[in-house]
Amino acid sequence: MIGRTLVQMENPTTQRTDAVEALASYLGKEISRDGVLDLGGLKLVKSNKGDAFYGVTATKCSCPSAAYRPGQTCKHQRTHFPQATKPAMETGSIRPTGKWPGGHNGPMDECKVVA
Repeated sequence: MIGRTLVQMENPTTQRTDAVEALASYLGKEISRDGVLDLGGLKLVKSNKGDAFYGVTATKCSCPSAAYRPGQTCKHQRTHFPQATKPAMETGSIRPTGKWPGGHNGPMDECKVVA
């Protein structure tokens, strides 16, 4: 197995169960009770039917749901990489930062009271 790519992390693919079991044995790792082989930035997650393992990273998943909903996170990503799906908290004011034409904060800045 030297010189061969064992698992591609950029574009994870669905793997056969026997292949994942052989990989776990080769790496000396255990497949957890819930069917996850943790490889750090990549997790191989057993499907509900148990006939395959989906490759899951923080940005991609090889499950059918991810294929049908591109650009959205699937349940595997939300479960195994929750920190990647949370939006970053914004700090500071809730006031809008945009300005009206001329640099004013609104239309009333230009009104003048004539007595």
